[in-house]
Amino acid sequence: MISLPPAFTERMTRLLGNESKAFFEALNNPSPSTIRLNPLKMGLQLPFPELIDKQIPWCSDAYYLKERPVYTLDPLLHGGAYYVQEASSMFLQTVLQQIAGSQPIRALDLCAAPGGKSTLLATCLPENSLLISNEVIKSRATILKENIIKWGCDHVIVTSSDPGRFTKLKGAFDLVLVDAPCSGEGMFRKDEKAISEWSENNLRLCEERQKRIISDIWDTLTPGGHLVYSTCTYNPGENEGILNWILDTFDASPVEIRHNYPTIVPTRPPLHGYHFYPHQTDGEGLFMCVIQKNDGTPFSLKKDKRTSQSPTVKLPADILPLLPDLTRYTPYLAGETLGIIPKQHADFIQYLSTQVGVLYKGCEIGENIKGKTKPAHALALYHRLRHQHTTRQEVDLPTALQFLRKEDFRFDAPQGEWILITYKGVGLGWVKEVGNRLNNYYPKEWRIKNL
Repeated sequence: MISLPPAFTERMTRLLGNESKAFFEALNNPSPSTIRLNPLKMGLQLPFPELIDKQIPWCSDAYYLKERPVYTLDPLLHGGAYYVQEASSMFLQTVLQQIAGSQPIRALDLCAAPGGKSTLLATCLPENSLLISNEVIKSRATILKENIIKWGCDHVIVTSSDPGRFTKLKGAFDLVLVDAPCSGEGMFRKDEKAISEWSENNLRLCEERQKRIISDIWDTLTPGGHLVYSTCTYNPGENEGILNWILDTFDASPVEIRHNYPTIVPTRPPLHGYHFYPHQTDGEGLFMCVIQKNDGTPFSLKKDKRTSQSPTVKLPADILPLLPDLTRYTPYLAGETLGIIPKQHADFIQYLSTQVGVLYKGCEIGENIKGKTKPAHALALYHRLRHQHTTRQEVDLPTALQFLRKEDFRFDAPQGEWILITYKGVGLGWVKEVGNRLNNYYPKEWRIKNL
């Protein structure tokens, strides 16, 4: 039995009434194990079909598992073939299907680490959209960058900046997701630390921080743009209280999300918010709502010396066969690293780089060393990598794990060649034959350290 704060127990008993007993019982049950596939890499293939229980109803390509596997020992996880994500938070896909439309948009995931909602956005946004995935805490931003690279898209920019740094991007985003830092009550059964840090005073601090974040970011929405606000708490002050505050403070309207899932508990009209309770749905506690901005000025890109495009970058000939149609991309050089970004968003990305701290953009290709390209690890994970033009080595599970531990292993390979290691067809990284050995180029900071 988990030990809950008395004030929390009293409030939830009052809020849920006759359902409170089932709610508290659910908090003492194990959390379900859930994954969301990367359709760009997996297609209809399932990573462990024997463990699939059922599909998550509000998100395609997402599944409940019969038991929790040792994810660390599955190379497909490291190759970005799926993401281990909590089920309730995947309701974001149902929301996007209603509000995102079919035309390309610019979206900002403001509090994005570790990357669950960003990888979902990267998959579900309309074609040719651009996603800015931001995390202010540097250590968490590093994890976010890793997960974005593994997902293998080229239309995501990873930034690490305080919300206040985005204020010059007025009207720039059609969609802003604020998965707000909160009191974490919805994670009580998964995280004992969330219980130990809970206090009435912390609830108030969270509410004030949420208001400050939204105030900083509100003007970045284009007229008619949507703010998706979510928390993993049950506290009304951080949920309906914030929703009411937004509607009282700004020229905005609540948006009703139509769905067919009766276990999701709506807020009382005229508000439109959606609660996930563990005794009703198979998932953790979550609140999500959508607000549409009614006023404002559309974004206008102001060009100056800092935002003018850098000199044209020419990619080395030896790497071109591995890349998609480059008429749709703009090559860039960042330090020694070559990469590509979507051409239609290149000017905006350049301007963004002058306003916030950019950690990663598009897809890194590699480095040009004495006329030869050393391929970037991100290129091995890129979903548009033209595998048919690589030298590939499909490996079994023990060999894949040796590679991911950055250990030495051998197979016959052409000397001097860069070889793409694949597992079940999914790229994991590069090795190079250098005569009497294979050099393993898996990033040492990503290697599997403990089994």
